[in-house]
Amino acid sequence: MDLDVFVSAHRAEWDRLDALLRRQRRLTGPEVDELVTLYQRTATHLSLIQSSAPDPQLTGRLSQLVARARSAVTGTRRASWRDVTRFLTHGFPAAVYRSRHWWVPTALLSTLVAALLGWWIGAHPDVQAAIAAPDALREMTRPGGQYETYYSSHPAASFAAQVWTNNAQAAAMCLVLGIFLGLPVLWILLLNMLNLGVGIGLMSSAGRLDVFLGLILPHGLLELTAVFVAAGTGLRLGWTLIDPGPRTRRAALAEEGRAALGMAIGLALVLFVSGAIEGFVTPSGLPTWARIAIGILAELAFLTYVYVLGGRAVRAGDTGDVEEHERSAAVPTAA
Repeated sequence: MDLDVFVSAHRAEWDRLDALLRRQRRLTGPEVDELVTLYQRTATHLSLIQSSAPDPQLTGRLSQLVARARSAVTGTRRASWRDVTRFLTHGFPAAVYRSRHWWVPTALLSTLVAALLGWWIGAHPDVQAAIAAPDALREMTRPGGQYETYYSSHPAASFAAQVWTNNAQAAAMCLVLGIFLGLPVLWILLLNMLNLGVGIGLMSSAGRLDVFLGLILPHGLLELTAVFVAAGTGLRLGWTLIDPGPRTRRAALAEEGRAALGMAIGLALVLFVSGAIEGFVTPSGLPTWARIAIGILAELAFLTYVYVLGGRAVRAGDTGDVEEHERSAAVPTAA
């Protein structure tokens, strides 16, 4: 494509679009129709230039022009409670449900890794000795030791807030770093499972595995599920970079990235619940069975929420992406 000829042929249209966008008065009906037509043409021109004869200066000018025109055509809107409700009842559960083929295997394999690590550590005193000195191990695992007092070492509200912040950051990192082919996600998962495996191994070697599970299960079921969902979604995002399917790689990454961003917000809410359980229920004086029952109920509530509301939303065509009118305009691309 001869760029100079192309610019000469369409410069008048771009200038006319710019003039319409600069109008201070209200546009007439014919002028609005003209603005929409020029916006569509300019968007196509921008796509052709980007794919056939990229020119940084011209691309920058047309990108700004298309963005201004799109804002004028679509208008601006403010988020409302309807958007929040739709996100919680459709967008977020749909996104989690769609990625279930990634996070469910991730959860199963990660749990297996943690159990195997726990068995290996618990069955080998030399491995335990490599973790810490015998006195330090006894201090961690004895009745009233560090594993038991950890959950009551700070005021419940501040402890819950700290736990929530740390877990939300870990989940967000899994979602964001998935773009690097999922490798950082695997490392984050390994660290989490290693910490869990060490606790299982040390407490089981001290004959106190039941105490450890009584402390970890009330909040850990929901907390780990949220981490697994984030990790599975991050891995899926990384795989999208390798195999975008029938979509272009850019379109696939944009769609999955927007859904992942929404999931980061939704999972922060889920982790807020698990943090509250960890801060107020886990160290409480409730019987062990009652604390575990609360954790199981929270986990079942989340899974029901995902599989019922999420499954229904997906069958209705929701993907967890933002609504169509809020996405970037899709324009034709040159072959």
